[in-house]
Amino acid sequence: MNNITVLGVPLDHNSSYKRGASSAPAKIREALYCDSSNLWTEDLRDLGASPGWQMGPDLDLLDEESALNLIEAEVEQLLQKDSHVIGLGGDHSITLPIIRAYTRLYPQLNVLHFDAHPDLYHELDGNQYSHACPFARIMEEKLVVRLVQVGIRTMTGHQKEQVDRFGVEVITMKDIGRVRGLSFDGPVYLSIDLDCLDPAFAPGVSHHEPGGLSTRAVLEIIQGLKGVVVGADIVEYNPDRDNNGVTGMVAAKLLKELLAKMLA
Repeated sequence: MNNITVLGVPLDHNSSYKRGASSAPAKIREALYCDSSNLWTEDLRDLGASPGWQMGPDLDLLDEESALNLIEAEVEQLLQKDSHVIGLGGDHSITLPIIRAYTRLYPQLNVLHFDAHPDLYHELDGNQYSHACPFARIMEEKLVVRLVQVGIRTMTGHQKEQVDRFGVEVITMKDIGRVRGLSFDGPVYLSIDLDCLDPAFAPGVSHHEPGGLSTRAVLEIIQGLKGVVVGADIVEYNPDRDNNGVTGMVAAKLLKELLAKMLA
């Protein structure tokens, strides 16, 4: 893959608990270029000297009513220009419009979703586009052929019904050993909600859910994934809840390794 755009998607009005994720894209970029680290990936790729990717702007999403349509249109335009996308959220509602755009190019798209929550509610607080609902819409609209969720540890009875209804493959934290050897036929989109991580590794999220993944565990899954990664997002970073920028650095680390995976 020789053309990737990292796109800021500063949207958080579909958050159900605390806002703040709209300021995340700028903080992730700041962490990525922080002098405390460097732009080398673990496979010894110098992103600072690597062609094939560019840091894009933040979208202007001040009009909340048109935001999802604008995200979809912008991503579709980039894909038509042969540029794949890594979206920096923002809350998890941004994944729906991105996937809508991706499906036009990749009708046999798979999704690997890292999260503490399944995000399969039919609606939450009367909002069908809540950050707790994107994968219900994705599956209702038959946008993907396979959805695998990793790190889940807050499933409700309703969401279990949704899992069964849509045929979602769920790897909960109590069964995390099943993640070994994960492979996909066809293109894969990765969606990483930072609360998939234990709060010890990522305190800067709105929903602290103990008992989660380590940063190393997520990196190992990404690096060992069998399948062609064609796009990704990193969502739900809330800088207002962070501790000395720790979570921002985690997000930047994940971004570097996603770029390495897609550029390989």
